[in-house]
Amino acid sequence: MSTSAPTRQSRQRSAGGGVTFGGVLRSEWIKLRSLRSTVWCFAIIAVLIIGFGTLFSAVASGFEGMESTPEQQQSLAASVTTIGVAFAQLVAAVLGALIITGEFGTGMIRSTFAAVPRRTPALIAKLIIVAIGTFVVSAISLAITSLLAVPLLRGVDIELDLADGKYWLSMLGAAASVAFMAMIAFGLGMIIRNSTGAIAAAIGVVFVVPILFSIAMGLVSGTWVYSLNEFIPPTAASRIYEYVVDGSSMLTAPAVDGAIRLEPWQALLVLVGWVVALFAAGLALVKRRDV
Repeated sequence: MSTSAPTRQSRQRSAGGGVTFGGVLRSEWIKLRSLRSTVWCFAIIAVLIIGFGTLFSAVASGFEGMESTPEQQQSLAASVTTIGVAFAQLVAAVLGALIITGEFGTGMIRSTFAAVPRRTPALIAKLIIVAIGTFVVSAISLAITSLLAVPLLRGVDIELDLADGKYWLSMLGAAASVAFMAMIAFGLGMIIRNSTGAIAAAIGVVFVVPILFSIAMGLVSGTWVYSLNEFIPPTAASRIYEYVVDGSSMLTAPAVDGAIRLEPWQALLVLVGWVVALFAAGLALVKRRDV
């Protein structure tokens, strides 16, 4: 009896080399939607965005009778409907950290890297899936909030024009800001690899750092503090979805003379830079460390 030598293709498949990136994406999507933590986080994101947006639309009685231009009314409506986005970013950051640290904690990451020995495609797939998931959930939630806000705001003499393309661009930016926070937390999770530490770091970036900058801006004289504040993730995230009218918005404080104030496209590049830098650092560590 004779046995044939294994072909090159079969050897590649046995080593995980024949796995396609599309297959890795499908695998990561199955893992993501099968976790109870993912379902709960997505549900909480939706509840926060819809709940806060609807609530603030309903209690906006302080603006009743206020004279304003249609653009100013749109800016106010955008600020009201996105009021829950900051809280959703916090939940998304927790989810982004858990997606990667959970596998390190349970040891499931060994199976993932056994199937994808090069590791990079698996990590990129995870990042893409968590980004798309948080973006889609946030975008749908903001669309629902906008529809619910129309009759509520009309009751206080604020007309929300849903045919305004600039308004929907703001909603897309708000959904993207949630996704960016999830991706930044994912990068932190790759670096720290511990769920508690990564979640603490993510909460620090989203919640604590802006507070520290607010304190610093009140204590330190000089425009450099205000300029530096523009480059932290939460501030850059707010810049990509603020509805600007005459150089200002109701979402953020007025610009300080001499300080840098990012345009939406600049803020987008800053967030991309944060994601790339943290992911690259995490990837280097993951490739060097044992699992």
